[in-house]
Amino acid sequence: MAGKIVAINGSPRSGWNTDMLIDEAIKGAESKGYTVQKFDLYKIERYTGCISCFGCKREAHRGECVVKDGLKHVLDDIREAVGIIMGAPNYFGDLCAQFKTFYERLVFPYLTYNKERPCCNERKIPVLLIMTSNAPDTLYKDMLENYKNVLTNFIGPTKLLVSGETMQVKDYSKFDWTFFDGPQRVERREKVFPQELKKAFDAGSSLLS
Repeated sequence: MAGKIVAINGSPRSGWNTDMLIDEAIKGAESKGYTVQKFDLYKIERYTGCISCFGCKREAHRGECVVKDGLKHVLDDIREAVGIIMGAPNYFGDLCAQFKTFYERLVFPYLTYNKERPCCNERKIPVLLIMTSNAPDTLYKDMLENYKNVLTNFIGPTKLLVSGETMQVKDYSKFDWTFFDGPQRVERREKVFPQELKKAFDAGSSLLS
């Protein structure tokens, strides 16, 4: 029996780079018989980052975020999922703030502050983390490795997929952006991005294999 995968879109731009890669990964997972529930972080009800209430450290709710806001049902669904597909754009050298807010709430409940047993998650599930960026693919390697290590330790085995030097807009002539080579970005979108979409599909189809 396949089971359910939860997909998290941490980008505010529906139908653009990050969202497109996530959707392809979803198609890949669905091709293997999994059902996928997708959440757009910028569209769900208001929520905050971790408020350090330590409710998740009490025995009755160990490993569970107890804050009842717009993110509660998302985290509860993940607790019953067999895998996670998640993605976000890079803003100012890190994954965007909306995603990091979700990331705090996802990981912190499993941190025990116990030397003998630092993680209380006994049901590890695989994770695919997608990042898009204006910069070259390898620029944020160390930062992404940190995310990968934390997610692997607290959520489950994590794979990374990066799409760099992305096309930000369809028409660069409307902006005075001398930092970018607009025609080069458009050409990359036409020639390279389809290959990355294929990688996302393959990553989604092999998430639980």
